[in-house]
Amino acid sequence: MPFTRMDQSTAAEWMNIGREVAKRQAQMPALIKSMLRQLEEQVDGFATNQLVHALQTATRAVRDGASEELIVAALCHDIGKVISVVNHPAIAAEMLKPYVSRETYEVIRTHQDFQGRHYYALMGMNPNAREQYTHEPWYALAEKFTDEWDQASFDPNYDTLPLEYFEPMVDRVFGKSLIRLSDEATATA
Repeated sequence: MPFTRMDQSTAAEWMNIGREVAKRQAQMPALIKSMLRQLEEQVDGFATNQLVHALQTATRAVRDGASEELIVAALCHDIGKVISVVNHPAIAAEMLKPYVSRETYEVIRTHQDFQGRHYYALMGMNPNAREQYTHEPWYALAEKFTDEWDQASFDPNYDTLPLEYFEPMVDRVFGKSLIRLSDEATATA
């Protein structure tokens, strides 16, 4: 029987938990694709739904020669909107964090402040919010992401690649094993 209090747990129980979590973790690509499909229901007054916006952003990344990791991040940059529009960049970034580089994580985490150049002033906010990041090594990539891909991706007539094109990439990026059971720990369990 599994423990009922963590302070009474054993190494063997934690090894079992690790194995069970790894099994569930293997389903992450399917979960991400399901969440992306939920974006299709969200239009929120834009010219396209949020899935089309995500697909267009990722399509622009593909056509610009971005890495697979960055393409998947472009596809998932607004996935947090399934949960909350207000803090969607933080949600999306944290979902991506275990699977991507720090640079890609930071681009997604801050993309709203970078995008603010195009609309924050209309809402009484600081359109120069991105300037707080000017000394970050990923600043130029964040500018490219938001100015060339993200903010331009609300066009119902844009030649957009379908979700099926990106699914193998999602499988590879989110299919990475995050739980590593060492041989030594497994042997002592």
